[in-house]
Amino acid sequence: MIVIDGLTPSMFEAAVGDGRAPALSFLAERGRYSRAVSTFPSLTPVCLSSIATGAHPDIHHIPHLVWYDREHARVIEYGSSFAAIRAAGMARSILDTIINMNRVHLGADAVTIYESLEDAGLTTAAINITCYRGRTRHMPTLRGLSIPAYGPKRFFFYNLFESDATGAPLAVFGRAQGSIDAYAAAVGRWLVTRDGFDFLVYYLPDYDFASHAHGPDEAFEALGRSDAAIGALLDAAGGPEEFLDRYAVVFCSDHGQTHVDRHVRLEEPFASDADVLVTASNRAGMLYRLPGCKLDARQLALRLDGFDAAETVLFREGDEVIARRDGADVRVDRDAELFEYPDGGARAWAAVNNPNAGEVIVSAAPGFEFADLAGRHHAGGGSHGSLRRGDSEVPMLTIGLESQPRSIVEIAPAVLQHFGVESPSYARPLTSAA
Repeated sequence: MIVIDGLTPSMFEAAVGDGRAPALSFLAERGRYSRAVSTFPSLTPVCLSSIATGAHPDIHHIPHLVWYDREHARVIEYGSSFAAIRAAGMARSILDTIINMNRVHLGADAVTIYESLEDAGLTTAAINITCYRGRTRHMPTLRGLSIPAYGPKRFFFYNLFESDATGAPLAVFGRAQGSIDAYAAAVGRWLVTRDGFDFLVYYLPDYDFASHAHGPDEAFEALGRSDAAIGALLDAAGGPEEFLDRYAVVFCSDHGQTHVDRHVRLEEPFASDADVLVTASNRAGMLYRLPGCKLDARQLALRLDGFDAAETVLFREGDEVIARRDGADVRVDRDAELFEYPDGGARAWAAVNNPNAGEVIVSAAPGFEFADLAGRHHAGGGSHGSLRRGDSEVPMLTIGLESQPRSIVEIAPAVLQHFGVESPSYARPLTSAA
């Protein structure tokens, strides 16, 4: 499974066949392609957790890039920006992102694809993906660090955890030049050369970094580097045809991106409310009622009427999920569409029913981004997180699978089906790729 973070369907479709992405073009010529849908909020930790577990946030419990842990009364920040990590507390944020997201925050009822496959006796591998929970204990490579991570049998996480000595270069320096994807390529080449897995997740995040800076349809240079990293896998197998003789393939992104030219602080309408905590980043935000808050969820939602950056506001009222837009309420049916949003009802319902979500969830209007804890934003570039189609659609290419995923939550069930392993009970029914 190959994941290019933040790659839009339009960018993929433009690059295939024009010489800029030879590895992806080769795969596209031999595979089945469609546009699929992400989860909501369409932010990387939420999306990668949905890919790994085959579930939306109501099951896997990862709500956002930044959220409020009610049990411990503190903010969790997974990396909206370096400045936001510092604002939330550097050491704690790094621990949350690398360790606690998988060990503590990821829902106990969710089952990762690594857990399912390795319980069936298969060998799984993962490179750099942040949702990695598995059965094997791995110690950090850095001296003085003693906190283990539990991941797949073959586990590589930005040089910090490495189950095997591969000789791969340092991942973290020169990210603008694609250093993390280059690290993945070196590790992936090592694994494929040895046929060292039954299932590999090959996560390439550098494209998203470039797309945030330059815009969702402008990062062709970064896509070329990601394509070269995929080409390294093909070469390691002895060539493209030999690669497909050996492996089935799922290629996708975790979310889309849209252009943003304005930023606001979602905290502004609540500046006088000391008992309301706002967590926001990119194109989604959440409102949490702290002890002593006298406003209920509806009253908080109403406060955003007329706030141009908030397109749709979601909250629960009794047993119902309500979507408020343009001053009017709509009851959310999880089995029906919501406005023009793809798979909108299911995604909105699941986001609100995540126990770690705020009492109110906000999906941004086109062109707007919510600044993070430190005031950082991507205005002038690309962003994502909302229910909007541009933020939420992903390219989906499969080769050798029986089923064609319509959503990122269908990837894990499709892979498990390929191996003859039963999916978790919460998994969506699959459709045939024929």
